[in-house]
Amino acid sequence: MILRLAAFACCLLIPNALAAQTAKAPGAMLRGLDKISGTHVDLPLATGQTVQLGKLQITLGECRYPTDNPSGDAFAWLVVRDGNAEVTTFEGWMMASSPGLNGLDHPRYDVWVLRCTTE
Repeated sequence: MILRLAAFACCLLIPNALAAQTAKAPGAMLRGLDKISGTHVDLPLATGQTVQLGKLQITLGECRYPTDNPSGDAFAWLVVRDGNAEVTTFEGWMMASSPGLNGLDHPRYDVWVLRCTTE
């Protein structure tokens, strides 16, 4: 039941976000959390750049934001790999306003989008 509600919410939110006029940003600001130690770190990334968070490798594919509100709801395409594995732990769009809608499912780390960087 909960899974159906989440899928329904996803169908309602993502088309609205994509239907608005958006612009590509040259980068994004992410936040990473180590759930074991309780420490967090802000991760500035340029498009195509990969950063390390513990054993995770996080690559930013693209970041988009509403043109009428640059500090508004950003959404970013991320690829997350655990260690040097070729298999991805996460690959998809993350939305700043709804990080739990399509989030990283990892036992130790959490990653979410804060905003796109426009400069």
